[in-house]
Amino acid sequence: MANEGPALRERLEEIRRRGVAAFESAESQEALEAARIEFLGRGGLVSRAMSDLKALPAEEKPATGQAGNRVKKALEALLEVRSAAIAAAESGETDEVTDLTLPGRRTWQGGVHPVTRVIDEVCEIFREIGFTIATGPEIESDWHNFTSLNIPLDHPAADMHDTFYLDQGVLLRTHTSPVQARIMLEHDPPVRVLAPGLVFRRDPWDASHAPAFEQIEGLAVDEGIDFVEFRAAIDFFVHRFFGTGTRTRFRPSYFPFTEPSAEVDVTCFLCEGSGCSTCKGTGWVEIMGSGMVNPAVFEAVGYDSERFTGYAFGMGPARIALLRYRIPDIRLLYEGDAAFLEQFC
Repeated sequence: MANEGPALRERLEEIRRRGVAAFESAESQEALEAARIEFLGRGGLVSRAMSDLKALPAEEKPATGQAGNRVKKALEALLEVRSAAIAAAESGETDEVTDLTLPGRRTWQGGVHPVTRVIDEVCEIFREIGFTIATGPEIESDWHNFTSLNIPLDHPAADMHDTFYLDQGVLLRTHTSPVQARIMLEHDPPVRVLAPGLVFRRDPWDASHAPAFEQIEGLAVDEGIDFVEFRAAIDFFVHRFFGTGTRTRFRPSYFPFTEPSAEVDVTCFLCEGSGCSTCKGTGWVEIMGSGMVNPAVFEAVGYDSERFTGYAFGMGPARIALLRYRIPDIRLLYEGDAAFLEQFC
């Protein structure tokens, strides 16, 4: 009787060794299930060995019972691991061994989007002449977006069919000019700010238009600012951005918030002014709208229009990116094609 406890524990250890071998050699779920029944089933080897526990002396039962439980748990854990491995093998999801003879794959590295690159460069150039960056909300009131900028609500630009309205008097901004209005409402002159940001218009989705696009607008207000200073600032930007050999041309235009107003053209950098398909044979390409701030805008924000003058301008960095990188279709910039965009990284 004294040796019955050790003998049963030795028997359990032998069952464990045999069970491990049976589970590890099973190559299918059917074979594994057969091994489970043999060792862990209701009438299996472990169950039968544990049923002999009642015949042991009382002092042998605790140690032998613990040994039996350890064997059972060890086999159950191995059964679960083998079942998962066989299932993965049958579904073809096994870990593949790395083939060291294959050519290496270069690490993918992100880059700056060409439109973002243009925005950063434009902002840096204007910082050199005293401009700071200002931002504002993309959801605006029609007063900030139109009325404060001398655009009456019966103007076509404020029409419900031309603008994304969210509610009565609330819309997605159509330009970043509302940032200029907010800055003037909050700060006394002098003011020199650059307002980059996303704007929204009901434009067609075609080679030169998008319903949502980045815009950069600038505003300078102080005593004594005249058209000469305005043109000098624009020339400075053009020479820094496009090169010292680039010429500028100011064409009379009309914008409600500036008077006088001008379209700014630069010599075509593809044909250098001789005329090509990009510049439509003129030798010039338009880069921005601009002008001296209309006194009506100053009056709307509480500035003394008799004392202060200023200039404002706006440009689309996506269109400038098209010109700089010779991209034929603006949609290429927004479709997220990594193969196309990585050439600018």
